[in-house]
Amino acid sequence: MKYAIVTFGCRVNQADSFQIEEQLMANGGTVSSVHDADLVVVNTCSVTSASDQGTRQIVRKIARENPGARIVVTGCYATRRPDEIAALPGVVQVVPNDRKDAFAEAIGLTTAERFGGGDGSCGAAIAPGLAGRTAYTLRVQTGCDEECSYCIIPTTRGRGRSRPKHEVLAEIARVRAAGFREIALTGVHLGSYGRDLPVRSSLLDLLESIERETTDGIRFRISSLEPMDCPEGIVELAASSGCFAPHFHLPLQHASNRMLVAMRRPYTIEYYRRLVDRLRERIPHASIGSDVIVGFPGETDADFAELEAYLRECPLTHIHVFPYSDRPGTVATALREKIHGSIIRDRAARIRAVGRELTGRFHEGQDGAVRSGLTIEDGSLVVTDNYLKLRIEPGRARNEWIQVRVKIEGTQLTGVPIPTEH
Repeated sequence: MKYAIVTFGCRVNQADSFQIEEQLMANGGTVSSVHDADLVVVNTCSVTSASDQGTRQIVRKIARENPGARIVVTGCYATRRPDEIAALPGVVQVVPNDRKDAFAEAIGLTTAERFGGGDGSCGAAIAPGLAGRTAYTLRVQTGCDEECSYCIIPTTRGRGRSRPKHEVLAEIARVRAAGFREIALTGVHLGSYGRDLPVRSSLLDLLESIERETTDGIRFRISSLEPMDCPEGIVELAASSGCFAPHFHLPLQHASNRMLVAMRRPYTIEYYRRLVDRLRERIPHASIGSDVIVGFPGETDADFAELEAYLRECPLTHIHVFPYSDRPGTVATALREKIHGSIIRDRAARIRAVGRELTGRFHEGQDGAVRSGLTIEDGSLVVTDNYLKLRIEPGRARNEWIQVRVKIEGTQLTGVPIPTEH
């Protein structure tokens, strides 16, 4: 039996898809293209209405171009609107988030039964390059107890749940033994790691344990952290340890305190400013990404001006812009003073332009720098520790650590490998 997995959304979904893929391989499945697969798994996101629309479009496209495929849909959209998903063409089953960890069982597979006639190796192991992925995404936490007024995810993922530290460390050892050299640690609310465990812990405690028990040859990326969950200890650990990549993602959402209150975000712009300024001071070469929402109900011209002004002078390097859209079931849906779509589109375009300026400024500052990087794809693309993607001359294998000098040619980033001294 041939399978394909289509993943929408964040790194948490990517981690979930890795788990699903392992289960399918263990049952004799072999990876294929969407067009040739007997089974297509669509792992959905539901952060925005655009995410939902993207899911519907891709499911219809798969059903149209591969009418013989069994389409199984899982993820947040499938959890939030199972009947809506089940009505789409080609969909034979909907698997909610709370059954993802036992996906193979949920769709009626057992290792003994396997895929009928499948020629895959029962119990086949993961390895770098599987389905085009070189780094491994490891979910250490899921669920969220926060109450952001615009977010539907707590209702689709449930309350915060952390994996015990010994399980995380064992998983790291397994993944490393499989040949992976980079692991992204992720969670729905990663910064809340450990608060729900019988013996209360913290993300910093987990990171310190990872550093103590991990030797050279592997690097970790810390996925998105809410600003209030990034204490000085994590900044200092990233600054002093070669174990963690100088790459942060700290969602801002807005620079107007009035909007942050309406969004139910538990910090101020002053707090956020101090955090990212300190991070830039301690790790000058770090990549610092962020998310912002434009067009939130009640956002005035003055609120937007505060957002635009802060972003123009901040040390961020990448911005993901989310035009506000109602999510039925959230507090924000019931708010008045909705912003007209044309105004939202205009504001989004302006902030995206600012984001391009920030990214360009960061790239210019890295011109000529020598960074460590991991080769991906066919070996001709390198992702540096601070998340620059550099094209290099072909001839190297995937999954190699190299030193590379950053070079800017117009708007293109390239890299020149530095020979290793023997």
